[in-house]
Amino acid sequence: MYNFDKLPDRTKVSSLKWMYDGCLPMWVADMDFDTPDFIKESIIERVKLGAFGYTNTPKEYFISFKNFLKRRHHVDIDIESMIFSTGVVPAISSIVRKLTSLHDKIMVITPTYNIFFNSILNNKRIPIESDLYFENKQYKLDFIDFENKIKDGVKMLILCNPQNPVGKIWSKEELCKIAKICLENNVIVLSDEIHSDIVTPNKEYNSSLLITELKDNLITLVSASKCFNLAGLQGSLVIVQNEKLRALVNRGLNTDEVAEGNAFVYNAFISALDGGDKWLDEMNAYVYNNKKYLKDFIDKNIKEFKYEIQDALYLAWVDIRELTEDAYDFCEFLKDYAKVYFSYGEEYGKSFKGFIRINLATSLENVKEGLNRLLYGIEQYKLKKRS
Repeated sequence: MYNFDKLPDRTKVSSLKWMYDGCLPMWVADMDFDTPDFIKESIIERVKLGAFGYTNTPKEYFISFKNFLKRRHHVDIDIESMIFSTGVVPAISSIVRKLTSLHDKIMVITPTYNIFFNSILNNKRIPIESDLYFENKQYKLDFIDFENKIKDGVKMLILCNPQNPVGKIWSKEELCKIAKICLENNVIVLSDEIHSDIVTPNKEYNSSLLITELKDNLITLVSASKCFNLAGLQGSLVIVQNEKLRALVNRGLNTDEVAEGNAFVYNAFISALDGGDKWLDEMNAYVYNNKKYLKDFIDKNIKEFKYEIQDALYLAWVDIRELTEDAYDFCEFLKDYAKVYFSYGEEYGKSFKGFIRINLATSLENVKEGLNRLLYGIEQYKLKKRS
């Protein structure tokens, strides 16, 4: 059994997440859990060898991903379809530049990962949003709205699979409907699947790679960074089964200089993918228990909040509209006065100003402390609004 209650002190390593002194951070999507010893040992072995010069991507990197995807997601992909990239976000920005033109429309299904908007807007493309709606405790896509907007000149869909921040696992039926609409309108599907291994125990995740009809229009991005807490090592995998499309993507990644790894990423990722199943399963179970604690706490103590456990992510998407429609102001207030920090909903789509995102990839002790600070912050926020 791995110990997820014992955490390293991240305030000593220039952690982005822990950058606010005295503030308990439950915002940016990275874990506080310690990287398992077998991964650290693979990095130590590389350090002992020395000579930290330029590196090529070893074939073993691709083989490890191939085996991992087949073992955990029932997807069998040729390694010839795989390209290394330093990260999912750099790859998205590069692919947007290479495969679309200035002022092209790019669809996102909202609420979605906020950095998608950066990749679109910073490259002078136009984001088009199609909102999810909540029904029977599940988030669903309005396919009529989605299709109408796709038909209005959209060139690319950036799909978040599973959906960050809501935690939705897309069903095969939904993915097939999305694929059909995109294929009929010659829309490239760029599927970010970086969170695909963070799921409720015994839940099946459905990769876009399972939709064989889509393979000629599909680019899939995966990594070991989220699920094994390796984001700082900067590595990911780009999968493009269409040979002509892959050549374009590969050229873009190389032009943007995001196709070469550092001296440590390969050993760490190979070790994680080959030997990390037990750690990953136990981590998912631990996070699920944190979600259950959050659900119970909100139901008992915060009548203005609404939260339902979803099937993926170590993140919780919470409706706070009965308290305030301005989650940004609320989150900033909590950071300053209650010393706990969450992400505010408007980052993830313009329709979601009254939501917050809570990161639960930390110890249960931190979750309890963070929620007690939240409760205190709500009391002070209400006093502030009345004054």
